[in-house]
Amino acid sequence: MTELQQRLEVDSILHEVDRDLLLEYNRQIAKEIRLSGSEEELRAFHYIKEQLEDFGLTTGLTFNKAYISIPVRAELKVGGISFAAITHSMSAQAKQLNTFLRCIELKDSDQTDWTNQVTGHAVIVHGLANGPTIYRLQQLGAAAVIFINSGAYTHEMIVSSVWGNPTPQDDGYPSIPVLSVNHSDGEQIKSLIASEEGETIAITLTVEVRTEWVNIPTLIAEIQGTEEPESFVLFSGHVDSWHYGAMDNGSANAVMVETARVLSLHRDTLRRSVRFAFWSGHSHGRYAGSALYSDLHWEDLHENGVLHINIDSVGAKGASHLGAANTMAETRILCADAIRIVTDEPFRGSPFGRSGDQSFWGAGLPSAFMGLSYQPEGWFGWWWHTTEDTLDKIDADYLARDCKVYVAAVHNAASAPIIPIDQRQAIQTLSERIGYYTELIGDKFDLSRLTSRVQQLQNATEHFYDRIGSTSLPAASITKANRTILSLSRWLVPINYVRGSRYDHDAAGSHSLVPALSDIELLAAAEVGSEAFLRLQTSLIRQVNRIGYEIKQAERLVVEAEKNLVLN
Repeated sequence: MTELQQRLEVDSILHEVDRDLLLEYNRQIAKEIRLSGSEEELRAFHYIKEQLEDFGLTTGLTFNKAYISIPVRAELKVGGISFAAITHSMSAQAKQLNTFLRCIELKDSDQTDWTNQVTGHAVIVHGLANGPTIYRLQQLGAAAVIFINSGAYTHEMIVSSVWGNPTPQDDGYPSIPVLSVNHSDGEQIKSLIASEEGETIAITLTVEVRTEWVNIPTLIAEIQGTEEPESFVLFSGHVDSWHYGAMDNGSANAVMVETARVLSLHRDTLRRSVRFAFWSGHSHGRYAGSALYSDLHWEDLHENGVLHINIDSVGAKGASHLGAANTMAETRILCADAIRIVTDEPFRGSPFGRSGDQSFWGAGLPSAFMGLSYQPEGWFGWWWHTTEDTLDKIDADYLARDCKVYVAAVHNAASAPIIPIDQRQAIQTLSERIGYYTELIGDKFDLSRLTSRVQQLQNATEHFYDRIGSTSLPAASITKANRTILSLSRWLVPINYVRGSRYDHDAAGSHSLVPALSDIELLAAAEVGSEAFLRLQTSLIRQVNRIGYEIKQAERLVVEAEKNLVLN
C-alpha cells in the first residue's frame, strides 16, 4: 500500500468518528458518581459493556479484591472557627484530634529548625495533598498535615505511594491525618496563626476514611487482528471517578467506546488485535485495577503486548494544547503522527512520571499518551478532581478531535506492517542517561562497560532497522521482525523505567530514567571510603552487572534476528 493509499484509508476511518455519539456516551457514563467498587460505578461498567457487545466485540467482566480507600468526612476548627475541609484516600483517621497548628513554607531553603517547629504540631502548607510532603513532615514528627489548595475548590487526592494492592513489605501509607482547604480559607487560617503569640493556634480536627478490601470490576474487550492476532495493542482508561467525573474520566471512556465502534467497522485493516481495558481503583486505590491486571496477566502481557496506550481527561473546554502529551522516546513518532493527521500542532512530548496507570513497564510494554489535551497554562483545568467536573466542562469539538487522535494512534499501532516502535530512540535514551551518570560520578565509579555495551547495541539496532526499512519483506520476515521489536522492548523498557523487580511495581511519585542507577547521584555526593559510599558502591556494582548483561542479551537478540531476516 502506498503512503497516499494509507492516508486515504486513515482519513476514511477518522471520518467515522461521531461527535454526537461521543457526547451521549459521556453523558451516560458521567450521570452518577463512580466510587471504586460502588453500585454506581458498576452500572457504568455494564453500560460500556453493552455498547461494546453491540459493536460485536467479545467482552469479559471480572472482579478482584483491591485495597480501596474512600474519604468519608473531615471536620476542622481553628481557634474555635469552623472551616470546610476534605480528607483524602489512604489518609490516617482521627477522632477529635486536639493539637496546635503551625504554618510552614515548603519553599524555604533553610529547613534546619523544622524539627523543633513541626514535632507534635499539625502543619499547614501550600499545594496539592501529596505523599512525599506528607512523608517528610511525618518523619519530622508532625501530628497532621493540612494543604491549602490554590483555588476556590478543594482537590481530591490519594496520598499513599503504594502502587496497587499492598504486600507485607509495603509501608507507604500515612500514619497521620491529612486534610485540604481552599485558598481563601487557607489564607484566613494563616492570618489567625500569625496573630497568635508563638505563631501557633489550637485546632480540633476529625478525619474519617473507609479503607478496606473490596471487589472491583475490570472490563476487557477485544477486536481480533487478522495476521498477528496473538499480539495486541492495549488501550486503557479508568471508569472510577471523583464526583461526577465528566472529564476525569467519563470523556476518556467515551473516546474508548467510540474508538471501539469505529475500529469494529474496519477490523479487516487490523493486523494485530486491539484490547480495550477499563479499570476501577485508579482514584481510590492508586491504580489498583491496572496493577491487578498486570499481576494476573503478566506473562501474556510480556509475551504478546505491543504497547500500552492510556487515556485520561480529554475533550475539555479550553484544552487547546496537544503538543505536550506523554510519550516514551520510542513511541514519540507514533504519537506525533497521530496528532499531525488531526491537527497541525507540532508535537514535542513530555516524559512519563510514575503515575497514571503505567502498570506495565515491568512486563516490558512501551507507553504512549496518558493525558492528551491540556489547558494553555498546563494541566487539565481548575475543575480537575473537584465537585465541578461536570458535563458543562466538555467541549464537543475538542472531544471529537481527541478521539480522532486516539483512533489514529491505535489504528496505526495495530495495522502497520512493521510495529511503529523505534527502538533506536529507546537506546538513545539509555545512552544519554548513562552519559549523564558517567559525567556526574567521574572516576569514583566505572561505567565504561555499560557505555561500550550500549554502543554495541545501538550499532546492531541501527543495522537491523536499516535492513527492515530498505526493502520489502515477505510475510514471515515481517512477523519475525515484529517479534524482535517486541523482544527488544522487554529488555529496554524495564532498564529505562523500572527501579526494582520487573514482576513488582515501583512506588508512585517522582521518576528518573534508568532508575536502578539513580543512586549514582547519592554516590557522587558521598565521601569516598565512607560507610555510605561503600554501601552504595556495592549496590551499584550489582545493578551494573544486571543491566550490563541485559544489554548484552538485547544485542545478541538483534544480531541473531538480523541474520535470519529473508529479504525479497
